[in-house]
Amino acid sequence: MIRSDETRRRAVIVLQMLGIAAAYYASGRLGLLRPVGVENSVVTPLWPPSGIAVASLLYLGLRIWPGIAVGALATVISMSSGFSFWGLAVAAGSTLAPLCSFLALRAVGFRMELDRLRDGVVLVFLGAMAGMLISATVGTGVQTLSGALPAAQFWQVWSAWWAGDAMGVLMVTPLLLVLRKVRMPGLDDRWVEALALTVVATGATIIATRSTLSMIYLLFPVLIWAALRFQLAGSAPCAFLMSVMAVIAGTDRVGPFAGHSVLEIMLNLCILNGCVALTALLLAAIVTEHNNIRHETEVACEELAALVEELAPRPSAERGSDGPPSGRA
Repeated sequence: MIRSDETRRRAVIVLQMLGIAAAYYASGRLGLLRPVGVENSVVTPLWPPSGIAVASLLYLGLRIWPGIAVGALATVISMSSGFSFWGLAVAAGSTLAPLCSFLALRAVGFRMELDRLRDGVVLVFLGAMAGMLISATVGTGVQTLSGALPAAQFWQVWSAWWAGDAMGVLMVTPLLLVLRKVRMPGLDDRWVEALALTVVATGATIIATRSTLSMIYLLFPVLIWAALRFQLAGSAPCAFLMSVMAVIAGTDRVGPFAGHSVLEIMLNLCILNGCVALTALLLAAIVTEHNNIRHETEVACEELAALVEELAPRPSAERGSDGPPSGRA
């Protein structure tokens, strides 16, 4: 029985690794559907595999890192049309970056519920911005050492690589963390408001990213609505939708991205996606933390009221025969 349980446990871990490798590779192929050429190198404004890797580690722990490595290596091989030492080095950097992000988040007590402001802050600055420095540095450094990238173009490619990986964590990881709390809506839920939010978010995003009037600011009232009313469950999908639509518009060079150079488009996409992610993540965390504090305060007040009522002396009429004698014979 013990050997059977151990075999079953190992089989589950292997299946989890294979699933993560497949998800990494599939999301990488999707990300490459919208490539951007920066100084003779191909980068993506949004790299979903980095977000999938960080979320997988948060869910399952360090034991599934080989699945990330296999997915990263398969993605690199498909891009370079063959196996090479340089491709292996890029895959190693793509594996090491989410591992470092996960270890940093675990070291500061990150909670997957994202119900505190500090959780949102550390995911942004440690999980995304700091951790993805590794993959960008290794990937760009490998291209430079192999001669595929001139040294003078290092920082342009590095900044685009880092932005794409960081945006993947900021957009995809919160969306995947929300899935652990997904449930079917009931009749008493705000499903009508949720449907209205979906329609408005879609329409506002299309107008903001496709109109030549540069109405990007339309996105933020929708994000605020989603975060205030639905917290992360509403703001994370909205932010992901807005980011994907902005990337599509940017690579098509339409709307507010028309007439700009590749570097200008990458810079605008990076700033826009960063602002959208920060607004969605931090505002949702603030609202959730406030709601939790209010709930805890209400529970404490109810418990205190019950305790006071229990300890309060009873009126003499309720004591009946237990009261003191009247003093008359």
